[in-house]
Amino acid sequence: MERVALLISTLLVASAAFNAAGAVEYEVTNNAVGTEGGNVFDRELGVEYSKQVLADASAFAWTTFQQYSETDRRNVQLITLSIENLNQDNVVAVTSQDHIRYNAKYITGSGNDLKRGFEGVLYHEVTHSWQWNGNNAAPSWVIEGIADFVRLKAGYVPSDWAKPGDGKKWDEGYAVTARFLDYCNDLKDGFVAQLNAKMRDGYSDDFFAELLGKPLDQLWNDYKAQYGS
Repeated sequence: MERVALLISTLLVASAAFNAAGAVEYEVTNNAVGTEGGNVFDRELGVEYSKQVLADASAFAWTTFQQYSETDRRNVQLITLSIENLNQDNVVAVTSQDHIRYNAKYITGSGNDLKRGFEGVLYHEVTHSWQWNGNNAAPSWVIEGIADFVRLKAGYVPSDWAKPGDGKKWDEGYAVTARFLDYCNDLKDGFVAQLNAKMRDGYSDDFFAELLGKPLDQLWNDYKAQYGS
C-alpha cells in the first residue's frame, strides 16, 4: 500500500508541475461585431469556447514537440485571438507576436463543420507560438509545413488539402510539406519534434540528413516513389 500511495503522490506532483508549466493566458476579442462573420462567431463559437480551443491547441503542440517543461518552449505568457475583417480576402488568419488575427469573412456556416474549420486554423496558428524558428533563419516552408503537420496530426484535415504524395517539391510549404514531414516522421518516430528542437538556435537543410541519414532531395524522391509519383 505504501508503494501505491507513493506512486499516486509522484503522479500528482508530476501532473501539478505540468499544469503549472502550462499556465499560459488566453484572450479573445471580437472586433467584427455587427458583421456576418462577427455575428456567427458570437452565436456559434464565442469567447470561452475559443479560449478552450487555444489551450487545447497549445497542449497538443507541446505533446507533438515533446515539450514537457517550460525550458523546452518559447517563453510565451499570453496568446491573443482577435476576430477581424481583414483587408486580404484570401487570408484566413495571420499570427504575429503571439497574436492571432482571424478573418471574420471565413467564419461562416454552423455546427460541426464551422467548429472543425475554426479549430483546425487555430491549431495551425497556435503552433507558431510554440515552434522554434532557428532565430529567424528557418525558411517559411518549414515553419508553415510544421504548423500544418500539427494540424494534420490533430485530425483537422480539410477536404481540399494536398493528398499524400502531392506536390512538386518539399519546399512548397503548408499541406504539401506537412504530408512530407509526416512521411519523415513515420521513418523515425518523433522526427518533427527533434527537427523543431534543432531549430532552437539555427536552421540548416542538413538537419534532415543528420536525423534521417539521407539528404532532403533523396528523402523527397523516396517519398514521391512511395506514392507512385
